Amino acid sequence: MNTITISPSNSLIQSFRHRGLELFYSKGSYRAIPAQYAARLERILDRLDAAISADDMDLPGYRFHRLSGKRKSYYAIAVSGNWRLTFRFDGDNAIDVDLEDYH
Repeated sequence: MNTITISPSNSLIQSFRHRGLELFYSKGSYRAIPAQYAARLERILDRLDAAISADDMDLPGYRFHRLSGKRKSYYAIAVSGNWRLTFRFDGDNAIDVDLEDYH
């Protein structure tokens, strides 16, 4: 999967792997995300944009955890049910932000 890089001057989120999530973040478009999770995704992305380390995302209700195996540099936050927002950090910036349906 390709990474979509964005570069708003004040954003700490630097790249997305999920095109629909990037459109939601940058333009407010609900077209390519599960609309029922938009409010929660907006809160999570707002917090991720303010975070300077992965540990800043360890908030009550987020079920924040580090992934293992080949993806041990990634972190995940529960959106709802099987849906997770995954990301990693490069310095102070969140990168490879993705919305995944865990089975």
